Amino acid sequence: MAFKALLFDVFGTVVDWRSSITAEGEAFGREKGLDIDWAAFADGWRAKYQPAMKRVRDGETGWIKLDDLHRGNLVELLAEFSISGLSEVEIDHWNKAWHRLNPWPDTVAGLTRLKTKFVLATLSNGNVALLVNMAKHGGLPWDAVLGRRSPDIISHSRKPI
Repeated sequence: MAFKALLFDVFGTVVDWRSSITAEGEAFGREKGLDIDWAAFADGWRAKYQPAMKRVRDGETGWIKLDDLHRGNLVELLAEFSISGLSEVEIDHWNKAWHRLNPWPDTVAGLTRLKTKFVLATLSNGNVALLVNMAKHGGLPWDAVLGRRSPDIISHSRKPI
């Protein structure tokens, strides 16, 4: 049986979340005059993901969109790093850094090559809007974007999937 489609994990596999979040933090820090270890900030933000997901899995909280989970973790992290005085708009923009993750240097070329023979799709816990925004930002050539717990499928292929 020949494969017709390839599904990809995205965070860390297709995109470099750590360098992307660190770079966003460095730019944000220059703008706001913040002297922070932005790599540690990125690691801290990501480290909050599994404990937050455990609370969801254990039923302590209901299902939550990844954007909202990231935002709650961000608010906690801002306090831990003693960053205060940000507006809601600034926090929302900073939270959307996950929508602007950069692909690894060889990702777009590799996916484009694979796309000549296969249908390519995400298989991620990211919500569809996040994954579509990330694809547009990074030029990721998905045929379909599948987000966890989401019935949404956005297809860009000319043939039915």
